[in-house]
Amino acid sequence: MKRIGARRAAVLRSLACAVAAAGLVLTGPSVAHATPSASSIEAQIDKQWNQLEPVIENYNDVHSKLLQNQAQLKKLTSQIGPLELQVDVALAQVRGIAADAYMQGAPNALSAMLISGSPTGLTEKLTYLDQLSRHQQDQIAGVAKLRDKYTAMKSDLATLTQSIAARDADLGQQKNAIQKKIDALQKLRIQAYGANGGDDGNYRLGPCPATYTPDKGGRAAQKACSLIGKPYVFGSQGPGSYDCSGLTLTAWASVGVSLQHYTKDQWAETTPISRSDLQPGDLVFFFPPTLHHVGIYVGGGFVVHAPHTGDHVRMAVMDNVGPIAGFRRPG
Repeated sequence: MKRIGARRAAVLRSLACAVAAAGLVLTGPSVAHATPSASSIEAQIDKQWNQLEPVIENYNDVHSKLLQNQAQLKKLTSQIGPLELQVDVALAQVRGIAADAYMQGAPNALSAMLISGSPTGLTEKLTYLDQLSRHQQDQIAGVAKLRDKYTAMKSDLATLTQSIAARDADLGQQKNAIQKKIDALQKLRIQAYGANGGDDGNYRLGPCPATYTPDKGGRAAQKACSLIGKPYVFGSQGPGSYDCSGLTLTAWASVGVSLQHYTKDQWAETTPISRSDLQPGDLVFFFPPTLHHVGIYVGGGFVVHAPHTGDHVRMAVMDNVGPIAGFRRPG
């Protein structure tokens, strides 16, 4: 009995250390005298995760915008290069004409008449030269104007990209701090539930999709079902791991529909529907007003979602995931 009591005390001390490392507080007079129940630890983990996930989704949003801006900046740079070359070539041609005129002298009326044989020929030649000059000037001005437009766009975009890059770097530092807290949470899970983090590997609650439909939504739902069992990693969109919006993004990408890697963007770029209109493939958003979690409806009242760190992509009863913010349909 003494040995059992000592073992229980050691387990309690290790759990208490893990809780402190995770920044969690277990209240109640029994905490100091008994090992916390599995359900109470899971509740603490869920509470902590709901504070972390909005930050993670914010990072996804900023990082996605940074990548988009960097791609646009690269595209503008590639467009400016040929325009600058056109302007340089045109200017070189004008300088060549000017140099020839300087070396040979401008044609006068007498020499022009001697060559052409008539004053009419002189007028035509001068008119032609004037038109040629105007045409070249217009060409140069048009290309230069387009070049200047792209240069201004590039400058504005570069400024914006620098600002987003700074925010991305700041969130990257937060990401490292978050990861440490997540690691501590996972350590707590392992101590509370065993080496498998409390996961019995039963990620399916039945046939998935529960309802088969051959349309895009049904095929997106099938894709999500095929990813069941993949580990949760925040900021990931596969192929080996996923976070919540990375999972829904990948499921719909498999049927040619593009979604951003951010829950609020996915909310904004999809069509609202009612609960009674739910079909496989529809997105279910949780935790209003932050909308920091999303899953994909697979029929029968079930969703497939990537819950949180230490867990895996799995089926769940939709109403058990969390407070529902709304339902949306991509495509």
